[in-house]
Amino acid sequence: MSKKAAQPKYRRLLISIGISVAMAATGMMTIEAITPAVAADKLAIPLARLCVFIGMGLAVAQVIESRGWTRRLGAVAAPLFSYANLGTRCSAAFSAAFFSGVAANSMLVDFYNDNKITRKQMFLTNFINQLPAYFLHLPTTFFIVVPLTKTAGLIYFALTLTATLVRTMVFVIWGRLFVPPAAGQEDQELALQQSEAEKKGAWTVLKKRLPGRFAAILTYVVPIYTAVYFAAGLGAFEVLRTWMTRAVTLQALPVEAFSVVILSFVAEFTSGFAAAGALLDQGVITVKQTVIALIAGNIIAFPVRALRHQLPRYMGIFQPKTGAQLLLLGQFFRVASLAAVTAIYYILA
Repeated sequence: MSKKAAQPKYRRLLISIGISVAMAATGMMTIEAITPAVAADKLAIPLARLCVFIGMGLAVAQVIESRGWTRRLGAVAAPLFSYANLGTRCSAAFSAAFFSGVAANSMLVDFYNDNKITRKQMFLTNFINQLPAYFLHLPTTFFIVVPLTKTAGLIYFALTLTATLVRTMVFVIWGRLFVPPAAGQEDQELALQQSEAEKKGAWTVLKKRLPGRFAAILTYVVPIYTAVYFAAGLGAFEVLRTWMTRAVTLQALPVEAFSVVILSFVAEFTSGFAAAGALLDQGVITVKQTVIALIAGNIIAFPVRALRHQLPRYMGIFQPKTGAQLLLLGQFFRVASLAAVTAIYYILA
């Protein structure tokens, strides 16, 4: 990237930072509870941490490409992605998603921008990458939830995993039916890329591509994250949660179990599981009712949390319109599959 080409990106980043600072100043003057100290602790530090993780993910993605490791990484899930007509590059992004969602998404958008994959391939692979994302976060939640809810917790994880596997296979079959087969020269291109990569140093490629790419992403991430933070401070997400609380009616659950649903999305996520475990131990609700309540809380809470925490990242990496489409569609498919699997469990259990 030439210096002339890079300068507009840095200029736009400076403008976006200026807009973010203006939003922060206006928010602190408007919202009494958000003082400079609170904003530093709840906004500046988390935003800086997010930027660091994005930078690390971008660096990993660039190293994979610059070292010519795409073909090797893509071999891990090659049969599945070959069947889905998604190709080796999408398979490599899938493998990368097991340790970094940012790296996987960065690879996808770079492949798409370089015309190496189609928009349809990018969308499908991002949806399929919900499977490695599930396992990426599983250790954190499993050993908290199961001790609290025991059998109900195990069934809960079995249902969420089943839903994830079902929609993954739907996406794979959809790719098989509706995505044109990848060109046969893809392996030759990757072999040539690996050969050329061996002649170049990864550090040289990183210095050339990473700063501009990082600046382009932060141009959207910083103001969007700031806007989302102050929207939360103004109560936008509380209004949404209140509306969802009133909109949801579950005749299959007693009033006591419905409290688990409410806690699952009005408080920190472990609160719902803790309440479910307490009610279950006291015999107030059954295992089946506990599972239904936990799933209902998940269906209601997770999309709201995704909008609040993932929207800036998605809109930064994929650009605003595409990022919003990916996130909203991904959450729609997640909720639909989870609701379907839970309905079957409710009928059969």
